[in-house]
Amino acid sequence: MLDVRKLRLLRELALRGTLAEVAAALSYSPSAVSQQLSALEKEAGVELLSKAGRRVQLTPQAEILVARTAELLDVLERAESDLAASLSTVTGTVRVAVFQSAALALLPEVLGTMRREHPEVRVEMVQAEPERALYETWTREFDLVVAEQYPSHAAAHHPDLDRRRLITDAIRLAVPPGAEHASIASLQDAGGMPWVMEPRGAASRHWGEQLCRRAGFEPDVRFSTADLQAQTRLVESGNAVALMPDLMWAGGDSPCRLVDLPSGPRRTVFTSIRGSSVRRPAILALRAALEAVAAELAARMD
Repeated sequence: MLDVRKLRLLRELALRGTLAEVAAALSYSPSAVSQQLSALEKEAGVELLSKAGRRVQLTPQAEILVARTAELLDVLERAESDLAASLSTVTGTVRVAVFQSAALALLPEVLGTMRREHPEVRVEMVQAEPERALYETWTREFDLVVAEQYPSHAAAHHPDLDRRRLITDAIRLAVPPGAEHASIASLQDAGGMPWVMEPRGAASRHWGEQLCRRAGFEPDVRFSTADLQAQTRLVESGNAVALMPDLMWAGGDSPCRLVDLPSGPRRTVFTSIRGSSVRRPAILALRAALEAVAAELAARMD
């Protein structure tokens, strides 16, 4: 019988492309991955990998196994979820990926709720860029992801990942406080200012650049960081302007002056989990805690 762990390595290779990336994702050495895949070839009795320059590629027979492995992993995860659901106590580990502003606004209270109501659940959190986190939830690196979607910029969809809205928040122009920048009353007024945005490739960066271009100017992005707290300091200190979501202030006061944008754009924050884990109590408990805290925060922000 074929070994499920080795089959998963083959699937990871199909998803990630190189032995080195598989090794890094699963905390193996590249040589250990290679040895396990060689052993799988012997078990299967067919060639699964062929050389393509300095890389390896999957044979047609390997592609068949990869497709069946995805089905097998779904069945196993559903079996584990059903088993967990049959118990009277909610236990286990939930691996969650979350982006920064949601982590700051939601996670402290959510983790407190989980400690009080489900003390036997271990929550492991990684801060991750939403596009990558959605993909890695689909590939089973995470159990739940908190992701975001900007107006007219659809977040990636992956097979078997559901999507439930958590909260929406307004996006506004953040400008430095004080008299020196008091004349900035609209997006167009900020056209000549230095800007701070997330790095290229981020959904917020693409959306922000398009917004500025529609307003008639190209933003002078002098500072690039994914750290919204660093962005806030650059704005607060008078060195830049930025487009900031209200969740960053978590219903409190902003150290920056906030200017409304045309059409009042709002960002959508949502959670996703795999369909094969929708009955797992620990994951459902964490999602419920997130939704309860988000509902309370939304009421304070309105």
